[in-house]
Amino acid sequence: LLGVQQALTEEQFQTLKFLLEERLPLAQLRPATRPELCSLLLQRFPGRALRLTARLLRQIGRPDLVRLYRLPDAEEAIAEEKGNADGPSAPAGCGEEAGCPSVPPPLASPPPSARPRRLTENELIQIAKKLGKEWQEVGIGCLGLERSRLDQIREDNPQNVVMQSFEMLREWQQRQRQEATAPRLHACLAHARVDPAVLDLLQSFQGL
Repeated sequence: LLGVQQALTEEQFQTLKFLLEERLPLAQLRPATRPELCSLLLQRFPGRALRLTARLLRQIGRPDLVRLYRLPDAEEAIAEEKGNADGPSAPAGCGEEAGCPSVPPPLASPPPSARPRRLTENELIQIAKKLGKEWQEVGIGCLGLERSRLDQIREDNPQNVVMQSFEMLREWQQRQRQEATAPRLHACLAHARVDPAVLDLLQSFQGL
């Protein structure tokens, strides 16, 4: 389990934690390192941690790790990639997790649409309304935008904090292109001093 998580990029690891937010206590999940997250999964999902991890890996676009580590449903992932219409073989890999007494029934495979989509402008304006006056701090410290660009946005939208915040988010969206998703923005803001409602809103956009 730890080997799987260590194979993820930092962005993918943060997305994985984002997808777990309704399943694990946020106070433990958000600051968790990779070894700590492994312990949490094994404690909360005894006998099912590997299967849950396999499902989440496929949601974040890493089915290669499901096959590489022979996680449960690995055969199903291979069959789907080859367009095999036959049913999946018996799941393997249970022995990699200590104390796995039996193989639980397979979880439903997520549809292709489960891959995070790009945020819309309507969603960005909703986020902007909740960021408040700290939008510049967010832009510099969390989104990697230049102070000069934020000053220009403020000058172009005087006396309108919401529009200033919206234009900042749109600037970030244009730079990130198809990677401007709710999980990515959530990961950027997870440790920032923002209203918790912002993170809740991003989570709702992902349908979790």
